[in-house]
Amino acid sequence: MLETHQLASGYGKMTILRDIGIRIGDGEVVAIVGANGAGKTTLVRTICGLIAPSAGKIIKNGADLTHVPTHKRMRHGIAVVLENRRLWGELTVRENLRLAEVNARPTASTRITYEDTAKLFPIIAERHASPVELLSGGEQQMVAIARALLMQPDLLIMDEPSTGLAPKIVKDILRVLGGLRERGISLLLVEQNVALVSEIADRGYVMSVGKIVHTVGPGEWAGFLADEKLVKAYLGG
Repeated sequence: MLETHQLASGYGKMTILRDIGIRIGDGEVVAIVGANGAGKTTLVRTICGLIAPSAGKIIKNGADLTHVPTHKRMRHGIAVVLENRRLWGELTVRENLRLAEVNARPTASTRITYEDTAKLFPIIAERHASPVELLSGGEQQMVAIARALLMQPDLLIMDEPSTGLAPKIVKDILRVLGGLRERGISLLLVEQNVALVSEIADRGYVMSVGKIVHTVGPGEWAGFLADEKLVKAYLGG
C-alpha cells in the first residue's frame, strides 16, 4: 500500500522529520501517536505533498510519489482530512460533497456514493441544505470525512480527528473509521490520544522530536499503555 523510506522534511532550513520509515498495508488501520510537537502533522503534510521532502521516498503501490503534486496523489487513491478540515463554509453540506464527487478518482474499484455517506453519518441527510459554517465542530468533521470518502480513496489519512470534539461524537467517528477496512480502505490515523486510537488501530508508530522512537505491533496496545515510563517519556502522560 504505502511506505516511506528514510523520509526527511521540514520548513525552510528547519528540519522537522528525520529518517521516517512507516508502512501501511492493504486494509490496515495504522496509528501515528506522539505528544504535541512530535512532528505528526508535518508527516501528514509531507505524505500528502503539502511539504516537499528534503530526503527519502514515499511509495504507494509501487509508484514513487515523493515529488508528485498533491492533486495527483489523490489520483493515486490518497485522501486526507486535516485538523482544520478545509471545508467551504458558505456552501451547503450537499454542495461540499458534490465537489468531491466531481473530482473523485475515476479508477476506484469499489465506489462510495453520497447515499453511503448519509448512512454512515445521518447528519448529512438531515443537514444537507445547511451551510457548513452553521454546523458544529463534530458535524463538520463528519462532513469532512464524507467528502474524503467520496474522493474514492483506498487510503484515508486523518490528522488529529478527536481534537475539540465531544466524546460521543468521537466514538461515532471512530466507529465509522474502524469499519472502513470492510470497504477496502486503509487508514492512517494520526492522533495524540493513544488510548482512543488503540481501540481500532492494528499497529502503531510512536513519534518524538521528528523521529519514530517506538513501534506497537498487533496485540501490543495494552502493554504499551500499561508501561507508564514509556508513555510518559514519549506522550507526556
